[in-house]
Amino acid sequence: MDQEQARTWLTTAVAEARAGLAEGGIPIGAALYGPDGTLLGRGHNRRVQDGDPSMHAETAAFRAAGRQRTYRGTTMVTTLSPCWYCSGLVRQFGISRVVIGEAATFHGGHDWLAEHGVEIVLLDDPECIELMRDFIEKNPDLWNEDIGV
Repeated sequence: MDQEQARTWLTTAVAEARAGLAEGGIPIGAALYGPDGTLLGRGHNRRVQDGDPSMHAETAAFRAAGRQRTYRGTTMVTTLSPCWYCSGLVRQFGISRVVIGEAATFHGGHDWLAEHGVEIVLLDDPECIELMRDFIEKNPDLWNEDIGV
């Protein structure tokens, strides 16, 4: 995947992460793009806001996209390496590519996804890293709850 396109799509996920943070939640955002580049859905982690432990950013974007006949050729863009739960969603529905803002603060299941044929584009985006590092420093208990520690 073209790095410029990946970074452009990441801006949607970053905007979602910032919206989640502004709502008092965990700043992780995601977006699902169709094979033709159409934005299908976007969302952010809403575990705190909704009291729903399953409402991760990738889940929110996936739900917002609605039912698709197939997810082959789609791209999940996320500000943070997907956890096992979200990695399972990608694998279950056959999402072809995952663009990841960063994996420095949390190394999720993206290696496993790559081993199973999912294209991984890791951007090591400074804005995503700073957003998460700042959040983790200020909210360690909430962060540990989110990652299941």
